[in-house]
Amino acid sequence: MTAWTGWLAEQRTTRETAGLQRTLRPRQAAEDTIDLASNDYLGLSKHPDVCRAASDAVLTWGTGAGASRLVTGTTTLHADLERALSEFTGHEAALVCSTGYHANLAAVTALVDRHSLIVSDEHVHASLIDAARLSKAAVTVVPHNDVTAVRDALAEAGGRRTVVLTESVFSVLGDASPLADLADVCAAAGALLLVDEAHGLGVIGEDGGGAVRTAGLAGHPNVIMTATLSKSLGAMGGAVLGSAELVDHLVNRARPFIFDTGLAPAPTAAALAALRLLRDRRLSPAGIHRRGGELAERLGVPRSAGAVLSVPMPSPGAALAAQADALAAGVRVGCFRPPSVPDGVSRLRITTHTGLDDESWAHALDVLTAAVRRCRT
Repeated sequence: MTAWTGWLAEQRTTRETAGLQRTLRPRQAAEDTIDLASNDYLGLSKHPDVCRAASDAVLTWGTGAGASRLVTGTTTLHADLERALSEFTGHEAALVCSTGYHANLAAVTALVDRHSLIVSDEHVHASLIDAARLSKAAVTVVPHNDVTAVRDALAEAGGRRTVVLTESVFSVLGDASPLADLADVCAAAGALLLVDEAHGLGVIGEDGGGAVRTAGLAGHPNVIMTATLSKSLGAMGGAVLGSAELVDHLVNRARPFIFDTGLAPAPTAAALAALRLLRDRRLSPAGIHRRGGELAERLGVPRSAGAVLSVPMPSPGAALAAQADALAAGVRVGCFRPPSVPDGVSRLRITTHTGLDDESWAHALDVLTAAVRRCRT
Protein backbone atom coordinates (compact mmCIF):
# COMPACT_ATOMS: atom_id res chain seq x y z
CA MET A 1 0.00 0.00 0.00
CA THR A 2 1.34 3.39 -1.00
CA ALA A 3 0.94 6.57 1.04
CA TRP A 4 -1.81 7.68 -1.32
CA THR A 5 -3.84 4.46 -1.11
CA GLY A 6 -3.48 4.52 2.65
CA TRP A 7 -4.76 8.07 2.78
CA LEU A 8 -7.73 7.22 0.55
CA ALA A 9 -8.60 4.27 2.78
CA GLU A 10 -8.45 6.48 5.88
CA GLN A 11 -10.72 9.03 4.23
CA ARG A 12 -13.30 6.36 3.41
CA THR A 13 -13.21 4.99 6.96
CA THR A 14 -13.79 8.48 8.34
CA ARG A 15 -16.79 8.98 6.06
CA GLU A 16 -18.26 5.59 6.91
CA THR A 17 -17.89 6.20 10.64
CA ALA A 18 -19.78 9.50 10.32
CA GLY A 19 -22.49 7.96 8.13
CA LEU A 20 -21.44 10.14 5.19
CA GLN A 21 -20.17 7.57 2.65
CA ARG A 22 -21.86 7.96 -0.73
CA THR A 23 -22.13 5.52 -3.62
CA LEU A 24 -23.43 5.66 -7.17
CA ARG A 25 -26.58 3.63 -7.80
CA PRO A 26 -27.35 3.25 -11.50
CA ARG A 27 -31.07 3.20 -12.28
CA GLN A 28 -32.76 1.31 -15.08
CA ALA A 29 -34.39 3.00 -18.06
CA ALA A 30 -37.76 1.66 -16.96
CA GLU A 31 -38.52 1.30 -13.25
CA ASP A 32 -41.70 0.92 -11.23
CA THR A 33 -40.36 3.34 -8.63
CA ILE A 34 -42.14 6.67 -8.13
CA ASP A 35 -39.33 9.20 -8.52
CA LEU A 36 -39.59 12.15 -6.12
CA ALA A 37 -35.84 12.70 -6.05
CA SER A 38 -35.19 14.10 -9.51
CA ASN A 39 -35.56 17.74 -10.52
CA ASP A 40 -37.70 16.95 -13.57
CA TYR A 41 -40.57 18.83 -11.92
CA LEU A 42 -42.86 19.03 -14.95
CA GLY A 43 -42.02 15.60 -16.38
CA LEU A 44 -40.67 17.19 -19.55
CA SER A 45 -37.65 14.91 -19.93
CA LYS A 46 -40.03 12.29 -21.35
CA HIS A 47 -42.57 14.57 -23.00
CA PRO A 48 -43.03 13.42 -26.63
CA ASP A 49 -42.45 16.90 -28.07
CA VAL A 50 -39.23 17.30 -26.11
CA CYS A 51 -37.92 13.82 -26.95
CA ARG A 52 -38.79 14.27 -30.62
CA ALA A 53 -36.95 17.59 -30.75
CA ALA A 54 -33.85 15.99 -29.21
CA SER A 55 -33.85 13.04 -31.60
CA ASP A 56 -34.40 15.28 -34.64
CA ALA A 57 -31.47 17.44 -33.55
CA VAL A 58 -29.16 14.43 -33.36
CA LEU A 59 -30.15 13.34 -36.86
CA THR A 60 -29.66 16.87 -38.19
CA TRP A 61 -26.59 18.10 -36.30
CA GLY A 62 -24.95 14.96 -34.90
CA THR A 63 -24.32 13.99 -31.31
CA GLY A 64 -21.96 16.76 -30.23
CA ALA A 65 -21.38 20.47 -30.80
CA GLY A 66 -17.90 19.63 -32.03
CA ALA A 67 -16.05 22.62 -30.59
CA SER A 68 -16.28 25.56 -28.24
CA ARG A 69 -19.01 28.11 -28.89
CA LEU A 70 -16.47 30.63 -30.23
CA VAL A 71 -15.07 28.19 -32.80
CA THR A 72 -17.77 26.12 -34.54
CA GLY A 73 -19.83 25.01 -31.52
CA THR A 74 -22.58 27.61 -31.94
CA THR A 75 -25.50 26.42 -34.06
CA THR A 76 -28.76 28.06 -35.03
CA LEU A 77 -30.30 25.92 -32.27
CA HIS A 78 -28.22 27.80 -29.69
CA ALA A 79 -29.24 31.15 -31.12
CA ASP A 80 -32.92 30.13 -31.14
CA LEU A 81 -32.73 28.90 -27.55
CA GLU A 82 -31.00 32.06 -26.32
CA ARG A 83 -33.60 34.22 -28.01
CA ALA A 84 -36.47 32.15 -26.56
CA LEU A 85 -34.96 32.20 -23.06
CA SER A 86 -34.51 35.96 -23.05
CA GLU A 87 -38.04 36.57 -24.34
CA PHE A 88 -39.63 34.15 -21.87
CA THR A 89 -37.81 35.51 -18.82
CA GLY A 90 -37.99 39.16 -19.83
CA HIS A 91 -34.26 39.78 -20.23
CA GLU A 92 -32.58 41.47 -23.16
CA ALA A 93 -30.12 38.68 -23.92
CA ALA A 94 -29.04 35.20 -22.88
CA LEU A 95 -25.92 33.06 -23.16
CA VAL A 96 -26.24 29.26 -23.08
CA CYS A 97 -23.51 27.23 -21.35
CA SER A 98 -22.98 23.48 -21.18
CA THR A 99 -24.25 23.22 -17.58
CA GLY A 100 -25.87 25.34 -14.91
CA TYR A 101 -22.65 24.94 -12.95
CA HIS A 102 -20.71 26.50 -15.82
CA ALA A 103 -23.24 29.34 -16.06
CA ASN A 104 -22.57 30.34 -12.45
CA LEU A 105 -18.81 29.95 -12.83
CA ALA A 106 -18.86 32.03 -16.02
CA ALA A 107 -20.98 34.86 -14.63
CA VAL A 108 -19.14 35.32 -11.34
CA THR A 109 -15.56 34.89 -12.52
CA ALA A 110 -16.05 37.28 -15.44
CA LEU A 111 -17.60 40.04 -13.33
CA VAL A 112 -15.24 40.26 -10.36
CA ASP A 113 -11.54 39.93 -9.59
CA ARG A 114 -9.13 40.21 -6.65
CA HIS A 115 -10.04 43.89 -6.25
CA SER A 116 -13.80 43.17 -5.96
CA LEU A 117 -16.20 42.06 -3.24
CA ILE A 118 -18.74 39.23 -3.25
CA VAL A 119 -21.56 39.23 -0.69
CA SER A 120 -22.99 35.72 -0.57
CA ASP A 121 -25.99 34.23 1.18
CA GLU A 122 -24.75 31.38 3.36
CA HIS A 123 -27.10 28.91 1.63
CA VAL A 124 -26.16 29.45 -2.02
CA HIS A 125 -25.39 26.46 -4.22
CA ALA A 126 -21.92 24.91 -4.35
CA SER A 127 -21.44 26.22 -7.89
CA LEU A 128 -21.71 29.81 -6.65
CA ILE A 129 -19.40 29.05 -3.72
CA ASP A 130 -16.81 27.59 -6.09
CA ALA A 131 -17.25 30.51 -8.49
CA ALA A 132 -16.56 32.96 -5.67
CA ARG A 133 -13.41 31.08 -4.71
CA LEU A 134 -12.15 30.95 -8.28
CA SER A 135 -12.80 34.66 -8.80
CA LYS A 136 -10.21 35.56 -6.10
CA ALA A 137 -12.51 38.35 -4.90
CA ALA A 138 -12.96 39.06 -1.21
CA VAL A 139 -16.02 37.21 0.05
CA THR A 140 -18.42 38.17 2.84
CA VAL A 141 -20.89 35.43 3.75
CA VAL A 142 -24.10 36.76 5.30
CA PRO A 143 -26.86 34.96 7.25
CA HIS A 144 -29.56 33.34 5.15
CA ASN A 145 -32.05 35.80 3.61
CA ASP A 146 -30.85 38.62 5.89
CA VAL A 147 -31.33 41.82 3.88
CA THR A 148 -29.96 44.00 6.70
CA ALA A 149 -26.74 41.97 6.76
CA VAL A 150 -26.42 42.44 2.99
CA ARG A 151 -26.92 46.21 3.38
CA ASP A 152 -24.29 46.34 6.11
CA ALA A 153 -21.81 44.34 4.02
CA LEU A 154 -22.34 46.64 1.03
CA ALA A 155 -21.71 49.65 3.24
CA GLU A 156 -18.24 48.23 3.91
CA ALA A 157 -17.45 47.69 0.22
CA GLY A 158 -15.29 50.80 0.09
CA GLY A 159 -15.91 51.53 -3.56
CA ARG A 160 -15.08 48.01 -4.73
CA ARG A 161 -17.07 46.46 -7.58
CA THR A 162 -19.54 44.23 -5.71
CA VAL A 163 -21.80 41.32 -6.61
CA VAL A 164 -24.45 39.88 -4.27
CA LEU A 165 -25.22 36.17 -4.71
CA THR A 166 -28.58 34.56 -3.96
CA GLU A 167 -31.03 31.96 -5.29
CA SER A 168 -34.66 32.59 -6.16
CA VAL A 169 -35.67 29.27 -4.57
CA PHE A 170 -32.98 27.68 -2.43
CA SER A 171 -32.03 24.20 -3.51
CA VAL A 172 -32.00 22.52 -0.10
CA LEU A 173 -34.53 24.34 2.10
CA GLY A 174 -36.91 25.24 -0.72
CA ASP A 175 -37.55 28.75 0.64
CA ALA A 176 -37.66 31.97 -1.39
CA SER A 177 -35.24 34.87 -1.49
CA PRO A 178 -36.49 38.44 -0.76
CA LEU A 179 -35.57 39.52 -4.29
CA ALA A 180 -37.31 42.91 -4.35
CA ASP A 181 -35.65 44.03 -1.11
CA LEU A 182 -32.25 42.76 -2.23
CA ALA A 183 -32.58 44.54 -5.57
CA ASP A 184 -33.35 47.81 -3.79
CA VAL A 185 -30.36 47.44 -1.49
CA CYS A 186 -28.06 46.60 -4.41
CA ALA A 187 -29.33 49.50 -6.51
CA ALA A 188 -28.76 51.94 -3.65
CA ALA A 189 -25.18 50.71 -3.23
CA GLY A 190 -24.37 50.35 -6.94
CA ALA A 191 -23.94 46.58 -6.52
CA LEU A 192 -25.07 43.83 -8.88
CA LEU A 193 -27.52 41.16 -7.71
CA LEU A 194 -26.98 37.74 -9.27
CA VAL A 195 -30.02 35.48 -8.87
CA ASP A 196 -29.67 31.76 -9.51
CA GLU A 197 -33.07 30.67 -10.89
CA ALA A 198 -32.20 26.97 -11.10
CA HIS A 199 -35.27 26.05 -9.04
CA GLY A 200 -37.42 29.03 -10.05
CA LEU A 201 -37.55 28.79 -13.83
CA GLY A 202 -40.58 26.75 -14.83
CA VAL A 203 -41.91 26.75 -11.27
CA ILE A 204 -42.51 30.35 -10.13
CA GLY A 205 -45.17 32.47 -11.85
CA GLU A 206 -48.37 31.41 -13.56
CA ASP A 207 -46.47 30.33 -16.67
CA GLY A 208 -43.19 29.38 -14.95
CA GLY A 209 -41.38 32.53 -16.04
CA GLY A 210 -39.35 32.54 -12.83
CA ALA A 211 -39.13 34.63 -9.68
CA VAL A 212 -37.09 37.46 -11.22
CA ARG A 213 -39.71 38.18 -13.87
CA THR A 214 -42.58 37.65 -11.43
CA ALA A 215 -41.03 40.21 -9.07
CA GLY A 216 -40.79 42.72 -11.92
CA LEU A 217 -37.00 42.66 -11.86
CA ALA A 218 -36.28 41.36 -15.37
CA GLY A 219 -34.30 44.05 -17.13
CA HIS A 220 -33.42 45.81 -13.87
CA PRO A 221 -29.98 47.38 -14.38
CA ASN A 222 -28.68 45.92 -11.11
CA VAL A 223 -30.06 42.37 -11.56
CA ILE A 224 -28.81 39.45 -13.64
CA MET A 225 -30.00 35.87 -13.65
CA THR A 226 -28.54 32.42 -14.13
CA ALA A 227 -30.55 29.27 -14.76
CA THR A 228 -30.24 25.60 -15.48
CA LEU A 229 -32.00 23.80 -18.31
CA SER A 230 -31.78 20.43 -16.55
CA LYS A 231 -34.58 20.82 -14.01
CA SER A 232 -38.03 22.07 -15.02
CA LEU A 233 -37.07 22.07 -18.71
CA GLY A 234 -36.05 18.41 -18.52
CA ALA A 235 -32.91 18.82 -20.64
CA MET A 236 -29.33 19.83 -19.81
CA GLY A 237 -27.29 23.01 -19.83
CA GLY A 238 -27.35 26.43 -18.23
CA ALA A 239 -27.72 30.08 -19.14
CA VAL A 240 -26.80 33.58 -17.99
CA LEU A 241 -29.40 36.28 -18.70
CA GLY A 242 -29.15 40.04 -18.58
CA SER A 243 -28.23 42.90 -20.88
CA ALA A 244 -26.66 42.57 -24.32
CA GLU A 245 -23.56 44.26 -22.87
CA LEU A 246 -23.33 41.58 -20.18
CA VAL A 247 -23.53 38.75 -22.70
CA ASP A 248 -20.92 40.43 -24.91
CA HIS A 249 -18.60 40.68 -21.90
CA LEU A 250 -19.10 37.01 -21.00
CA VAL A 251 -18.42 35.84 -24.56
CA ASN A 252 -15.10 37.65 -24.40
CA ARG A 253 -14.06 37.14 -20.78
CA ALA A 254 -15.79 34.13 -19.19
CA ARG A 255 -13.26 31.29 -19.25
CA PRO A 256 -15.80 28.56 -18.28
CA PHE A 257 -17.69 29.53 -21.45
CA ILE A 258 -14.79 30.28 -23.80
CA PHE A 259 -12.81 27.09 -23.17
CA ASP A 260 -15.70 24.63 -22.93
CA THR A 261 -17.29 22.65 -25.75
CA GLY A 262 -20.73 23.98 -26.63
CA LEU A 263 -23.90 22.36 -25.36
CA ALA A 264 -24.74 19.35 -27.56
CA PRO A 265 -27.54 19.70 -30.13
CA ALA A 266 -29.93 17.23 -28.49
CA PRO A 267 -30.28 18.97 -25.10
CA THR A 268 -30.26 22.37 -26.82
CA ALA A 269 -33.26 21.39 -28.94
CA ALA A 270 -34.93 19.64 -26.01
CA ALA A 271 -34.71 22.74 -23.82
CA LEU A 272 -36.10 24.86 -26.65
CA ALA A 273 -39.05 22.51 -27.10
CA ALA A 274 -39.74 22.49 -23.35
CA LEU A 275 -39.60 26.26 -23.22
CA ARG A 276 -42.13 26.49 -26.04
CA LEU A 277 -44.53 24.25 -24.12
CA LEU A 278 -44.34 26.69 -21.20
CA ARG A 279 -44.61 29.73 -23.43
CA ASP A 280 -47.71 28.37 -25.17
CA ARG A 281 -49.33 27.54 -21.80
CA ARG A 282 -49.60 23.86 -22.73
CA LEU A 283 -48.63 23.03 -19.16
CA SER A 284 -48.62 24.89 -15.85
CA PRO A 285 -46.60 24.79 -12.64
CA ALA A 286 -49.79 25.11 -10.54
CA GLY A 287 -49.88 21.37 -9.81
CA ILE A 288 -46.40 21.54 -8.29
CA HIS A 289 -47.56 23.97 -5.62
CA ARG A 290 -50.83 22.15 -4.92
CA ARG A 291 -49.09 18.83 -4.42
CA GLY A 292 -46.26 20.40 -2.49
CA GLY A 293 -48.75 21.89 -0.05
CA GLU A 294 -50.41 18.49 0.44
CA LEU A 295 -47.09 16.81 1.16
CA ALA A 296 -45.91 19.56 3.52
CA GLU A 297 -49.12 19.26 5.55
CA ARG A 298 -48.83 15.48 5.81
CA LEU A 299 -45.19 15.65 6.96
CA GLY A 300 -45.60 18.65 9.24
CA VAL A 301 -42.98 20.84 7.55
CA PRO A 302 -43.18 24.35 6.03
CA ARG A 303 -44.47 24.67 2.49
CA SER A 304 -41.90 25.20 -0.24
CA ALA A 305 -41.71 28.28 -2.41
CA GLY A 306 -41.01 25.95 -5.32
CA ALA A 307 -40.89 22.21 -5.89
CA VAL A 308 -38.26 21.33 -3.25
CA LEU A 309 -39.60 20.12 0.11
CA SER A 310 -37.09 19.89 2.94
CA VAL A 311 -37.78 17.34 5.70
CA PRO A 312 -35.29 17.59 8.61
CA MET A 313 -34.26 14.30 10.21
CA PRO A 314 -32.58 13.76 13.60
CA SER A 315 -29.37 12.24 12.18
CA PRO A 316 -27.69 11.08 8.96
CA GLY A 317 -28.63 7.52 9.90
CA ALA A 318 -32.29 8.41 10.36
CA ALA A 319 -32.35 10.19 7.00
CA LEU A 320 -30.80 7.19 5.28
CA ALA A 321 -33.22 4.82 7.00
CA ALA A 322 -36.25 6.85 5.92
CA GLN A 323 -34.93 7.00 2.37
CA ALA A 324 -34.41 3.22 2.34
CA ASP A 325 -37.88 2.55 3.79
CA ALA A 326 -39.50 4.72 1.15
CA LEU A 327 -37.55 3.07 -1.65
CA ALA A 328 -38.51 -0.39 -0.41
CA ALA A 329 -42.14 0.73 -0.76
CA GLY A 330 -41.55 2.04 -4.27
CA VAL A 331 -40.84 5.75 -3.71
CA ARG A 332 -37.47 7.31 -4.40
CA VAL A 333 -36.51 10.52 -2.53
CA GLY A 334 -33.29 12.43 -2.02
CA CYS A 335 -31.21 12.30 1.13
CA PHE A 336 -28.95 15.26 1.93
CA ARG A 337 -26.30 14.97 4.62
CA PRO A 338 -23.30 17.10 5.57
CA PRO A 339 -21.43 18.56 3.77
CA SER A 340 -24.22 18.87 1.15
CA VAL A 341 -26.49 20.81 3.50
CA PRO A 342 -25.68 24.42 4.40
CA ASP A 343 -26.96 24.20 7.98
CA GLY A 344 -25.46 20.80 8.80
CA VAL A 345 -28.90 19.20 9.31
CA SER A 346 -29.49 15.88 7.56
CA ARG A 347 -32.79 15.82 5.71
CA LEU A 348 -34.89 14.18 3.11
CA ARG A 349 -35.19 16.31 -0.01
CA ILE A 350 -38.45 15.56 -1.78
CA THR A 351 -39.44 17.10 -5.10
CA THR A 352 -43.06 17.42 -6.17
CA HIS A 353 -43.83 16.46 -9.76
CA THR A 354 -46.83 17.09 -11.99
CA GLY A 355 -46.15 14.07 -14.20
CA LEU A 356 -47.59 11.53 -11.73
CA ASP A 357 -51.18 10.32 -11.89
CA ASP A 358 -53.36 10.89 -8.82
CA GLU A 359 -53.18 7.25 -7.68
CA SER A 360 -49.37 7.22 -7.72
CA TRP A 361 -49.28 10.54 -5.89
CA ALA A 362 -51.65 9.28 -3.17
CA HIS A 363 -49.48 6.18 -2.72
CA ALA A 364 -46.36 8.33 -2.42
CA LEU A 365 -48.01 10.47 0.26
CA ASP A 366 -48.84 7.41 2.35
CA VAL A 367 -45.39 5.86 1.95
CA LEU A 368 -43.52 9.03 2.87
CA THR A 369 -45.73 9.81 5.85
CA ALA A 370 -45.10 6.34 7.28
CA ALA A 371 -41.34 6.35 6.55
CA VAL A 372 -40.73 9.77 8.11
CA ARG A 373 -42.76 9.02 11.23
CA ARG A 374 -41.06 5.68 11.75
CA CYS A 375 -37.51 7.03 11.37
CA ARG A 376 -38.02 10.19 13.43
CA THR A 377 -38.92 8.23 16.56
